Amino acid sequence: MGNFLNQADCQVVAVCDLKDDQLELAKRVVDDRYGNQDCYTCHDFRELVARKDIDACLIATPDHWHVLTALAAVNSGKDIYLEKPLGLSLEEGQALRAAVHRRRRVFQFGTQQRSSRTFRLAAELVRNGRIGKLQHINIWSPGSSPGGSLAQVPPPPGMDYDFWLGPAPFSPHTENRCTHDNQLKTWWFNSDFALGFIAGWGIHPLDIALWGGGKLLGSTVEVEGRGNFRTAEGACDTATIWEVDYKFASGVTMKFVGLPNGGNADKPTGEPFLHGEEWKQRYRRIETHGTAFEGSDGWAHVDRTGINLQPEDLIDSNADSFDTKLVRSSNHARNFLDCVKSRADTVSPIDNAVTADALCHIADIAIRLGRKLTFDLGREKFINDDAANQRLKSRPMRKPWHL
Repeated sequence: MGNFLNQADCQVVAVCDLKDDQLELAKRVVDDRYGNQDCYTCHDFRELVARKDIDACLIATPDHWHVLTALAAVNSGKDIYLEKPLGLSLEEGQALRAAVHRRRRVFQFGTQQRSSRTFRLAAELVRNGRIGKLQHINIWSPGSSPGGSLAQVPPPPGMDYDFWLGPAPFSPHTENRCTHDNQLKTWWFNSDFALGFIAGWGIHPLDIALWGGGKLLGSTVEVEGRGNFRTAEGACDTATIWEVDYKFASGVTMKFVGLPNGGNADKPTGEPFLHGEEWKQRYRRIETHGTAFEGSDGWAHVDRTGINLQPEDLIDSNADSFDTKLVRSSNHARNFLDCVKSRADTVSPIDNAVTADALCHIADIAIRLGRKLTFDLGREKFINDDAANQRLKSRPMRKPWHL
C-alpha cells in the first residue's frame, strides 16, 4: 500500500481487514499521508468492493482468500492488483482468469521482479538469443518452514477468526497461526491455507523463467520430483525442500529447488541445499533465490541483488537494439496505475499469472504423487492421469463460500 500512497494520481480511500489492530494501523498510515481522517474502514471485503467510488483494489489477504476476494472485486467492476500466488488450485486461477477477461478488467500480479531492469535484461538476452540456444534453466527459492506450535489458544482480541478461516476447513486457532510476525506465522506453511513456499516464494523465479523462456516453455511438459514434507511435528505441513525437474516439448529442461532453513522463518532443518555448491561455483555467487538460463553460448543468472553473465560483456548489450522487447516497467504499482488509465496489459497480466501458478501446482502434485507426470500447458490438464487432474480442481469450501 505504501507504494500506491507514493503515486500522486492515486488516492487510497478505504482499507479492509479482519484484525482490528492491523486495520487501525493501515488507516493511520493512510490518514497521516493525506493529513485527514477520511480513510474508511471495514471488516467485510464485500462492503469495500460494493463502493462505487473505487476504481481498483490491492489484495494482500492470506493465500486461501486470494481468488474469492479477487473475484468479488472483478465482478464489482474493479481492476485488481493481486499478491501472489493465485490460489490453492489451478481451477481457482482459471476461474479468476475467465472473470478478468469477461469483465475486461486490468490485472497486475504481485510478481514484482518483472518491474526490475536486471530481470528484464536477463529475460531479453535469452529471448534474443544472446546466450545462444536456450537449453536449461536452474531456479531456486526458500523452502517452507517445518514445525510450528500446535498449542490451541484463543484468537487475538479484535479478530474475526471464523471469517478469517472462510472457505478453509474449520480448525481451532493455534498459537502464531495468524500472527503478522513473519518469523513465527504458520499459515504460510499449512496446506489448509497455502501451498507453502513452493508457490508463495517459488513463483518469483518460476515467473522469470517463463518470461525468458517464452514459447520454448509451452506445449507439453514432463514433470517429476521429490520433496520433504515434515522434518518435525507441528502446524506446518508443506514441502520444506524439493527438487523438481521439468522437460518441455521444445527440449528445454528446468530444475526447481527449494532451499532448507524455511526461508524467512530461519529455522534450520538440517537438510541440504541441493546443488548449492555446484551453482555457487558456476554462477560466481548465489543468494537464497535465483533464475539461471543456460544457453549453447553462455548463461544469464539473475536475482534481486543483481545479474551475472557469461560472456561477461553481455552486460554492455544495448537493450534498445533487441528485436524482441519485453514490457518496460520500473515500478509495479506505477505500471498498474498506468494500465488502469490506458486499459493496456500490465507487465504481469492474468494469463502469465495462471501459467506461472500452474508450474507451482504441477510441481507440488508431482512430488506428492511420487511419479512422472505429463502436463499439457495448452489444455491445462495432465495427460491420461485422473488422480493428478483431480488435484487441479478447486477444493471443497466451507459454506457459504464457493468458487
